[in-house]
Amino acid sequence: MAFTIRQLRYFVAAAESGTVSGAALALSISQSAVTEAIRDLELDLGVQLFDRHPRGLDITQKGHQFLRHAQGILSSIADARQALASDAERVSGRLHIGVTSLVAGYVLSDILARFRRANPAVEVTALEDSGDYLEHLLIGGELDVAVMVTSALRDRMALQTEILEVSPYQLWLPNGHPLTEATSVAIEDLVGEPMIMLRLDEIEEATRSLLGAFGARPRVAFRTRSVEAVRSLVATGAGIALLPELVYRRWSLEGDRIVSRDVSGTLPVVQVGVVWRKGAPLSAPAREFIRAAQSQSAQR
Repeated sequence: MAFTIRQLRYFVAAAESGTVSGAALALSISQSAVTEAIRDLELDLGVQLFDRHPRGLDITQKGHQFLRHAQGILSSIADARQALASDAERVSGRLHIGVTSLVAGYVLSDILARFRRANPAVEVTALEDSGDYLEHLLIGGELDVAVMVTSALRDRMALQTEILEVSPYQLWLPNGHPLTEATSVAIEDLVGEPMIMLRLDEIEEATRSLLGAFGARPRVAFRTRSVEAVRSLVATGAGIALLPELVYRRWSLEGDRIVSRDVSGTLPVVQVGVVWRKGAPLSAPAREFIRAAQSQSAQR
């Protein structure tokens, strides 16, 4: 039995909401329909997509891998429908976007370029701010959509999300550091190392929690809100850093090498997605922006 488009839609909705009930609510269907579709999809693929627990669903590693493919398939279908639209249906109007600092230069720019090419008649304004403030503006109707870290959303009941990227944490090291000799580093190996902390979104809190689990307080050498500053400080040997893979670049602005290594053990991941107010009617520009985000994500 081959999986169906409906099963993919139900699976993506469950992955985004983290619960069967949340997926059913978003899709306006019964919970049993979601449960059955996911079960049949797992049987067809021969893998477990979710770990079930009383509080909901945790997507597995295989589930994360399949999620990107499922979103890509659904995005391609949306693109195919859009390609059939006539020039007379060209979208116009205004679009108000919010973005968090961590993803502004790494995710939004490509989506926005894709959107502008397809919708040149739409006037776009963008606001960069903290995740909490963007949530407030979305719920209040002052923003149409936001591109932000979704793994730290506070008001999930009021917001709808479309996951665009799931990024694991990596260790950043200066070239020549002893830990660069290992292909994978254990988290306990980092205790006592000087840390460069990025003060954006939930990154600093996650780093402290990771090291705190081993009974040690991080040796913080520097705290900054600039990813480029982290790159420069790590590259020149001022310390090491734990950051999401999506912001890794091999060289600092000064041309110094930065080495990344995987860290063994259970690490959090950063989910980046497009977010809008649940239940609110989406304007045509907002719908087109979400489609552009889905299409761009499928190409990553």
